[in-house]
Amino acid sequence: MGIRTITRVFGLFISASLTFATTAQAAPFNSPGYPNYPYEGRYPESTPCRYSLQQSKKATWAGSNITLKYFYSGQCGSFARIENAPPYCKVYLDRTRSSNPNPSRWDYVGETVDPGINFAYTKVGNNLSGRLSRAALVCGTGTVVTRTNWY
Repeated sequence: MGIRTITRVFGLFISASLTFATTAQAAPFNSPGYPNYPYEGRYPESTPCRYSLQQSKKATWAGSNITLKYFYSGQCGSFARIENAPPYCKVYLDRTRSSNPNPSRWDYVGETVDPGINFAYTKVGNNLSGRLSRAALVCGTGTVVTRTNWY
């Protein structure tokens, strides 16, 4: 075996290892039109902005007292976070401006609660220049447990 072959095999091994490691962590998801605006598709810590808590809601689902939080930055937009949530819950940042109760019909970015932890937070959604968004806690097979107000 030549040095090139060994290098390629080693590179593929490292590449596969890194892919597995990153996919085992977060489970983000989004609607087809996302990301469209600056800073979307990035987690809040990967932006130059500071975010402040604007809204917080408490809800109970399957014995868990879950907190839904909505954060905002006037330069980057917003993101949502859930805390003390079981692994079958998700957090959404909804930009639909619709009263449709079905999350699959929203314009959104979301994140699942991964095994072994009890929180999740979304990537940034740009709700600047007149666009609005809100946070939603969804559990089970798509039940909207609670939402924040539009901001």
